[in-house]
Amino acid sequence: MFKRIFNRQINNITVAAALVAFSSLISRILGVVRDRILAGRFGAGSTLDIYYAAFRIPDLIFNLIVLGALSAGFIPIFTSLIKDSQSDHGERRQSNKEAWALASNVLNFLILGLAFLSILGIIFAPLLTRLITPGFGPEEQLKTTMLTRIMFLSPVFLGLSGVLGGILQSFKRFLVYSFAPIFYNLGIIIGALYFTEHLGINGLAWGVVLGAFMHFVVQLPAVYHLGYRYLFKLTWHDINTVKIGRMMVPRTMSLAISQINLVVITIIASTLPSGSLTAFNFANNLQSFPVGIFGISFAIAAFPALSEHAHSKHKLTAHFSSTMRQILFFIIPATVLIVTLRAQIIRVVLGTGNFDWRSTFMTMDALAFFSLSLFAQATIPLVVRVFYARHNSRTPLYFGLISIIINIILSFYLGKIMGVAGLALAFSVASILNLILLWGWLYVKVGALDLVNILSASAKFVVAAIAAGLTAQIMKVVVWPFISMDKFSGVFIQLTASFSSGLLMYAFFCYLLNSEEFFSLLSTMKRHLPFKKVKVEDQGEARGV
Repeated sequence: MFKRIFNRQINNITVAAALVAFSSLISRILGVVRDRILAGRFGAGSTLDIYYAAFRIPDLIFNLIVLGALSAGFIPIFTSLIKDSQSDHGERRQSNKEAWALASNVLNFLILGLAFLSILGIIFAPLLTRLITPGFGPEEQLKTTMLTRIMFLSPVFLGLSGVLGGILQSFKRFLVYSFAPIFYNLGIIIGALYFTEHLGINGLAWGVVLGAFMHFVVQLPAVYHLGYRYLFKLTWHDINTVKIGRMMVPRTMSLAISQINLVVITIIASTLPSGSLTAFNFANNLQSFPVGIFGISFAIAAFPALSEHAHSKHKLTAHFSSTMRQILFFIIPATVLIVTLRAQIIRVVLGTGNFDWRSTFMTMDALAFFSLSLFAQATIPLVVRVFYARHNSRTPLYFGLISIIINIILSFYLGKIMGVAGLALAFSVASILNLILLWGWLYVKVGALDLVNILSASAKFVVAAIAAGLTAQIMKVVVWPFISMDKFSGVFIQLTASFSSGLLMYAFFCYLLNSEEFFSLLSTMKRHLPFKKVKVEDQGEARGV
């Protein structure tokens, strides 16, 4: 039974997105636990600044090589090789030899490329560290170098895992794929809790390596079950590998620009007061919570369908519009509630141990400005995947370049004036600009993509979200006399009561405004509850097939 559950194909985008979102929620909760442990043990100070700076170069390597190949090229091409060879029940056949050969070829190129770059990174880590942390002292740079060298092991494991995840997404096996980030965070938590006891700050880096290894291993059985058998064979002129290479070049350049942006932010933050880089990362992690759960989850779930119907305007528009409205249905109220309750969120999540009020205010200000662009950050992954589904990875590159140049310019200017909050504001302005450019280009090349219905639905969400924010604000005042704000329990009660009342008000207003997405969510939940009786004619749909 467990084998059938773990290897089940999921064709319904909403169900697939819900599954990925649920697993993402667990992963993000573990991420919150991870950040709370780090904040409590080290506070927003030089130690965590070193830790986050050490992340930068290994993370750059992974993003350029792995994400560039997979997000832009591997999944669309791999999907085209397997979609005609699946049975009526979605089970694989032995005729997927060409697809498996492509997977092995890509995997082998990634292994060699990542191993070579990681070795170079380990050798030249001192030079790289001096470049990205000019504001650090000699001792801090030495520690950053050590952590960077250890973390250069992680891109190799994440590269292997990335190919396996691409295979699982292509076969619409989202359950196991969605487990990988959970294990990644578990590895980092183990490092923070146990490795640091014996290895000091180096234990944090070894926790990252452990998490990357677990990210890879958890996906192996499911891919093996699909029929994949690894072959060590390099075919330089394989036509499908060449296609992926051509498609990944613009995507890799786009990611390179994005990573340069993060490097610039690291450089600027290293010159700001101690703890600024940590506060930026904490705030970024918190605002990424709804983006990962709703934006990325829906985009991942929709990508195979977008790839399959990339050149059918009617079907592409239907999938895009439905997914876009579902993302906005969740992300708009999340934005309002995060801004309204940001102080309570930060105190509950991070307010322990060495994380003092100075750290709280720095993180709170950054979170507020990050939240302004949540709608853009959550929808950009879906919009970009429309370009990739149509085998166009150049346009997102050009627009990404424009937005990131704006981000870097604003970061230098606003960082000096506003500190870490200025970095967050610059990021938000650039994200909104990127979305406007991308959507404008799609409007010209593909059509309106049901823009009128998307805007109409969004207007309802905004009205309902404003009501939710006002309700949450009122509830904060109502609860305050009955609790002690100096204790965790008091802040937690205020946050829970305010957040819950806000959500209920949002649902109530969506009901009053007859929101299609609200009733669609209720219908989906009813159909897929395990104890819900389903009519015979609806059983196929209830199974998500």
